[in-house]
Amino acid sequence: MTADELCALIFEVAEKTPEIGVLEESRKWGEQSFTPVRRNIGSSVRIQPRGNGDVALMFICHTNLVDEFRTLYPDMLSYEGNRAIVLSGEEANDRAALSHCIGLALTYKLRKRQRTRPT
Repeated sequence: MTADELCALIFEVAEKTPEIGVLEESRKWGEQSFTPVRRNIGSSVRIQPRGNGDVALMFICHTNLVDEFRTLYPDMLSYEGNRAIVLSGEEANDRAALSHCIGLALTYKLRKRQRTRPT
């Protein structure tokens, strides 16, 4: 998957998930970064092209997002520490699993509030 294809997938996930709403695109640490415009909805996701043709989908390391993804998709995606899903430019990537992970990241803060809300 290329960086452009990943960018298109991020916008597709946001468009199909009403809770996310419109995304703000910016540059953080020299990487394309995507965050919901509405505050306190989700965590940012960044695209980091690699010199070997791979592309990393980067997440804020102090969240538990990559651990959550690893639990849901232990063998379907490749991970790098607690920061990234690494997509090979040469191999087929599981688009459904990747879309789900992007949606989880872009609704991270909303889901966290819902889990801690008293019933």
